[in-house]
Amino acid sequence: MSRALKSSDVYNAVAAPHRRAILDFLATEERPVGDVVRALGLAQPSVSKHLRVLYGVDLVRVRRDGRRMLYRTNAAAIKPLFEWAGTFERFWAHQLRRIKERAESKR
Repeated sequence: MSRALKSSDVYNAVAAPHRRAILDFLATEERPVGDVVRALGLAQPSVSKHLRVLYGVDLVRVRRDGRRMLYRTNAAAIKPLFEWAGTFERFWAHQLRRIKERAESKR
């Protein structure tokens, strides 16, 4: 699969640890690229590249304020990821309940 196709997939976009860190950092308020660079200790070109990928799959929004571009997490676009991950949370909760029931029944 080509690199362009892979980076346009929301799941591939959040597979990168730096992109998840950027989403976490932008979750509370919108911020310029420079704030992301300083907070995460990444190079500015790297942050810009990651933001471009996140923007391309609509996981971040951008707003121009004079010469600055302000980025923020798009919570609505993240909701499907949250719901998908919730499937696995339910699975593991069920498995852990079964383990607990087995352990308690052997007492």
